[in-house]
Amino acid sequence: MFADRCQAGFPSPATDYAEQELDLNSYCISRPAATFFLRASGESMNQAGVKNGDLLVVDRAEKPQHGDIVIAEIDGEFTVKRLLLRPRPALEPVSDSPEFRTLYPENICIFGVVTHVIHRTRELR
Repeated sequence: MFADRCQAGFPSPATDYAEQELDLNSYCISRPAATFFLRASGESMNQAGVKNGDLLVVDRAEKPQHGDIVIAEIDGEFTVKRLLLRPRPALEPVSDSPEFRTLYPENICIFGVVTHVIHRTRELR
């Protein structure tokens, strides 16, 4: 695989030049022992670029910060949400559907920070 920029408008005159080889493991995983892959389910994060069926790259060693997309554990189940630390800790869905509400659990247990989202642009046939 190669890493090169791709114009969304007119083609670049440098398209014959590949910058460098790209290793997706090196690109997506900085701490292999702390990295996990989870499959997203549902539509509560569709406006944050996380769609049903997407593959989430999760780093458990990354320190969660305000605004990060995280995997949290609530009542023994994992959920993917945006972490809000101000004004009080909360887990916010980022969806175009009003059915999803911000959660204010007493104790937020963060499993890890989502560092990459991988999704297909074409359905399998």
